[in-house]
Amino acid sequence: MDRLRPRNRAVFSGFTNAEIEKMEKLLREPTGGSLGKEFYQKLARSFNYSSGRAGKPIIKWTEIESWFQTRLQDSPQVPSSELMVPKCKEGETMQHPSELEFEARSSKDGAWYDVEAFLAHRFLSTGEAEVHVRFVGFGADEDEWINIKTSVRQRSIPLESTECSNLKMGDPVLCFQERRDQAIYYDAHIVEIQRRMHDIRGCRCLILIRYDHDNSEERVRLRRLCRRSRS
Repeated sequence: MDRLRPRNRAVFSGFTNAEIEKMEKLLREPTGGSLGKEFYQKLARSFNYSSGRAGKPIIKWTEIESWFQTRLQDSPQVPSSELMVPKCKEGETMQHPSELEFEARSSKDGAWYDVEAFLAHRFLSTGEAEVHVRFVGFGADEDEWINIKTSVRQRSIPLESTECSNLKMGDPVLCFQERRDQAIYYDAHIVEIQRRMHDIRGCRCLILIRYDHDNSEERVRLRRLCRRSRS
């Protein structure tokens, strides 16, 4: 399967047929908003998350704006005051695709998994945006609709031994939880740090963390922790 974020981006080559059909529909069907920079930006983000743009260069919002302006000039019978777009919840943010990898939180167990691909997107009646996610190492039967604002973020980065001195109580982390029947990643916060001398094996500090999903606590080594990105 093609990845959403190719290592080498080609020069922008145009919209896909599906994207053009979507814009044509928005051009003709009033749905509760108005044209403007925010509309173009949100539409660009939704296109960039779609499966149809997998392996293709990202779209700039100004390219969408130019398309609409051209179509309006070609179709003067469509009054701009009647052009409406889906409303999004105030303060809604959608992370822009980049060369960075993404992770998403499954609604099935509350754990975080690496994202292989964003397959589709949709807006709920509340205005919140969701993406259809394929997880790395899982098949289509495990695909999920994920809330972009609360459960999609850039991939967390494993902490290096030299970074333990920067940690402090209250810091958010992603912790690799090992159990007899599972080994998965959960959000947690640092409760206490027992500083110890490092040796040839690296950091020997013991870190007490509290998992966010069930408030259970566990002492772990630094190697089981990742630095969380901002959602």
